[in-house]
Amino acid sequence: MSGYEGIGRIADPQTRTRTIEGLTRLRQALSTEIPTRTATDTLLLATWNIREFDSGKFGYRSDEAYYYIAEVLSRFDLIAIQEVRDGLYPLQRIRDLLGPAWWDYLVTDVTLGVSGNAERMAYLYDRRKVRFTGLAAELVLPRPNGAKAEPVQLARSPYLAGFQAGWAFLTLATVHIYYGTGTAADPRRLAEITALSQTIAKAAGKLSAAPQPGPGIRPEPGNLIMLGDFNIFNRRDVTMQAITDAGFVIPEALQSVPGSNVDGSRHYDQIAYLQQLSHMQPTGRAGVFDIYEHVYRLADAADYARERQARPGQSFKDWRTYRMSDHLPMWLEFRIDDADAFLAGLAS
Repeated sequence: MSGYEGIGRIADPQTRTRTIEGLTRLRQALSTEIPTRTATDTLLLATWNIREFDSGKFGYRSDEAYYYIAEVLSRFDLIAIQEVRDGLYPLQRIRDLLGPAWWDYLVTDVTLGVSGNAERMAYLYDRRKVRFTGLAAELVLPRPNGAKAEPVQLARSPYLAGFQAGWAFLTLATVHIYYGTGTAADPRRLAEITALSQTIAKAAGKLSAAPQPGPGIRPEPGNLIMLGDFNIFNRRDVTMQAITDAGFVIPEALQSVPGSNVDGSRHYDQIAYLQQLSHMQPTGRAGVFDIYEHVYRLADAADYARERQARPGQSFKDWRTYRMSDHLPMWLEFRIDDADAFLAGLAS
């Protein structure tokens, strides 16, 4: 990460020391748990719902929190981010910390309405590895054949964007599905996941980010990947089945990782690809990274007493989720160098 020089300008010595120690722990853990990024061989794809980023609902994030978030994001090549709020400062701040010369982001407008929660969807990517192809759209559900009324749209518009990394062309669709009631199969949540999965699967041929060979000729299918916060409680729930019934595959490496909420009990976040992949394959390495083992630890609660004075009745466990998040980042590694297979095909 390129923005470390600002740490020396943190005025409070205790906060400055704590930030340096937290970053040191975080860096060591990330280097141990996350594969090293490569120039051309692999793609590290991630999704992270960063809570109220940054609405100021429980106080705007400090520089310390931004350093930690940026450090985590820096370990991936392409990240889908949910719950970005109406101001763009958080994304601009992260890009500046990571290095504005090579990091960039794409972002939707604000989703209106009570259920939309004034949220945006975003993609953050390293332009040294990932190229935006120009495809970007917010999904609108079509009217079913024979239906007289327009369908109820998703509470937060899914965001589709096309990218190229190595040999692979990817169309990503990031989502923040309606939560509703605290039940595994909230009717509206299930309806949103079902409609989303089926609509995207049916339109897959029109969503390819790959270049078109010529007029009237469809480009190769590319790779269609859904990722984000589906609010799925358990992998055995009907909400997960709605994804797989539409033809999407949950990579085997992600089927055994802990949940992505703070205590690891809920499988809210997911990454799924449609059927076969082209010029990319999962390497078998994937995971959920537990940020709270390294920063904003329960053992550190007393160190933040002064910062928490504005919310005296709020527990430290809850307060810290507005500094980092109530979701943990989920990641998946793909191999994207397909040169050997391509050459073998030419020789056969």
